[in-house]
Amino acid sequence: MPNFLNPRATEQDESHWLSVSDLMAGLMVVFLFIAIALMRNVMIERDQIKEVAVAYQENQVAIFDALNNVFSKDLDRWNASIDKDTLTFNFNSPHILFKTGNKDLNPEYKHLLQDFFPRYMTVLSPFKDSINEIRIEGHTSSVWNEYTNDTSAYFLNMKLSQGRTRSVLEYIFRLDSIKTQRPWIKKHIAAVGFSSAKNIVNEQGVEDLNRSRRVSFRIITNADIKIQQILKAN
Repeated sequence: MPNFLNPRATEQDESHWLSVSDLMAGLMVVFLFIAIALMRNVMIERDQIKEVAVAYQENQVAIFDALNNVFSKDLDRWNASIDKDTLTFNFNSPHILFKTGNKDLNPEYKHLLQDFFPRYMTVLSPFKDSINEIRIEGHTSSVWNEYTNDTSAYFLNMKLSQGRTRSVLEYIFRLDSIKTQRPWIKKHIAAVGFSSAKNIVNEQGVEDLNRSRRVSFRIITNADIKIQQILKAN
């Protein structure tokens, strides 16, 4: 209600409310600029991640094509396969790789690795800057013998799969044909045993014991690392 007895007080009240209104308007402008800046950063971050994702996909395809071009004629005789999505080179003949329950390489497998690994490294040479790690992965079936329970079988197979991958890594590392690449191999190739954690089942959900026993070379690119760098930078 206007104060007719004190016009000056009325003017002061109106001035006070105008000041508050101006302050609120100013804050809204500040918040608006902050929101725009945040939205801009989010959009830049999104675009950067999108670029990495596109580059990652293109790189995956290029690596697969390179591997397939070089090894396509060898896959049948090695009973091997290349997974396009995970860039995993699988050797699927356990009787050629190792004796049952043994971590030592069979002579046939040594001969295969002598042929495979130097060519494998040559194929990957143009892509080394985009490769974070190559994992030699050992896989077993879920059984050990008829007298062993599931838990014991899992850990016995874990020890076996780890021993086998280390045997593979040691053998390929000592090949004279890749001597110059040993420094890179030390930093980028790891031996990992999975026991029966990633066994293979058929359409009925029953484990395929023979196919579950395999050794794989899996390529892991550095796309995830680059995305983490983008998120930290922003």
